[in-house]
Amino acid sequence: MDNYIVSARKYRPSTFRSVVGQKSLTTTLKNAIANHKLAHAYLFCGPRGVGKTSCARIFAKTINCLTPAPDGEACNECESCRAFNEQRSYNIHELDAASNNSVDDIRSLIDQVRIPPALGKYKVFIIDEVHMLTSQAFNAFLKTLEEPPRHALFILATTEKHKVLPTILSRCQIYDFSRISIADMVEHLDYVSSQEGVTAEPEALNVIAQKADGGMRDALSIFDQMASFTNGNITYQAVIDSLNVLDYEYYFRLTDAILSSNVRSAVLTLNEIFSKGFDGQNIITGLASHFRDLLVCKDQATLVLFEVGASIRERYKETAKLCSDLFLFKAIELANGCDLNYRISRNKRLLMELTLIQLCQINQLQPEDGKKKLLIEPAGQSSPAAAASAISSSKAETAQMPHAANISVTQSVNQVPPKKKASQAPVSTSIKKAIEKDPEKQIRHTSTANEESADFEQSELTGCWDEYAQKIEKNAYLKGAMVNCKPVLQENYNFEVAVHNPGQQEELLNDSINLLPFLRTNLKNSHIQMRIRISETNEKKLAYTSTEKYEHLMDMNPVLDKLRDEFNLTLD
Repeated sequence: MDNYIVSARKYRPSTFRSVVGQKSLTTTLKNAIANHKLAHAYLFCGPRGVGKTSCARIFAKTINCLTPAPDGEACNECESCRAFNEQRSYNIHELDAASNNSVDDIRSLIDQVRIPPALGKYKVFIIDEVHMLTSQAFNAFLKTLEEPPRHALFILATTEKHKVLPTILSRCQIYDFSRISIADMVEHLDYVSSQEGVTAEPEALNVIAQKADGGMRDALSIFDQMASFTNGNITYQAVIDSLNVLDYEYYFRLTDAILSSNVRSAVLTLNEIFSKGFDGQNIITGLASHFRDLLVCKDQATLVLFEVGASIRERYKETAKLCSDLFLFKAIELANGCDLNYRISRNKRLLMELTLIQLCQINQLQPEDGKKKLLIEPAGQSSPAAAASAISSSKAETAQMPHAANISVTQSVNQVPPKKKASQAPVSTSIKKAIEKDPEKQIRHTSTANEESADFEQSELTGCWDEYAQKIEKNAYLKGAMVNCKPVLQENYNFEVAVHNPGQQEELLNDSINLLPFLRTNLKNSHIQMRIRISETNEKKLAYTSTEKYEHLMDMNPVLDKLRDEFNLTLD
């Protein structure tokens, strides 16, 4: 047990060739060494466990190697390489900035920079987690970092580049390390398992790689944990049980229930998942990712975006054939919407069950026209029962609205500022579109309406206007506009309403499709038309400035100017 070394340390890369998933960066560093084009300062940045510090050590060893190999790697035979491998090299200094972040620590490092190397060409200073240095330490380090001695080379490593001062960044060559792909991690884990005599299923290694989230160190740590848990026989089932990962099987069962519109089966499967202790948000995000994976499996061109084991891949491809693109688009949208609303929902389980119900009904066919339509509408939309009620009530009102198709609402363009014209124009356009959307209704109104031209007085118009206003219950703003703004009768049965602001104008425009039929019916005149304008007396005026107030007071009392001069007063 005393000789046991964890895999993350035992299989730590010692050459550029053994670095996993960073081929472009290692090639760049090797070419720089081969061409003798070394910068004096480097910044390695990227997520944890992707090889930043390992590459810094390999780089430091290689540039000091006395007999480098033709491929640009260190020979591991010379005295410098042996000293590095045995951790007794005086040419490489590592500083952990997380615990040595003061000005005194940097000054001590600067003192060491002045001493030339005893063996080899360079003294390399590796500063890990450099973003943890204080601002004073950064400033103390600036001059040395910009113009170090010829034998000194700095390699800074950090996981949070945005916290490093811009003055430091501008003095370094920056190398951004990327997350290691799942395929590369699975390949390396397979190599480690073969070296350690551990048997591992490909799907199990794939789950470990996904759980590591792009970090090889995390993947190796999980691998050691699983090797101990399974006693050297890592299986897919053991990994998902130990790591509390939701099995693909549950997602496939949910997909089958959704495709067959079996709401009860979907809800029961969800309950089974909850009983195993899984968090609701992880379930819904996993389901969204599952639908996304099905979508990329439908086309050979997008299959490269899918990173799972071979056996699972085939099952995804088979299931994807059963799903239409439209179904998957809608399913991803619903799952993502549930994920966004999960935190603010008070009844989280009910939210997930409603989402499953909506998913189950994507493929449901409504009897009318055979068009696909959700039986349970998403939040914010009216239910089918409400829609049917609205349609029936609309038909009932239609029968009482003579000449509804002939409603024409005009606006006074002379009284509205230029900006208001543009904002108000779409309103009347939308009303016309709303009227013209149902041609059958228009024909029905025209054919059943009786042409009436009864005369009426201003008082009768005002009475009907007030009567309609008193019936308004839900729209208090419209009611207030009608109470405060009275119609003025003009020639040819037209009347004009002068409102106080564009908001009142818009409310009257939107309600004109109900208001005009009411007036025409009660006044027995089918030719009534309405014109709405904004009153000139209600234009907004800017507040008086101090100078304008003073000039106004001067007009009232000229002695005020003499008083100001006498006391040497000024206006603020």
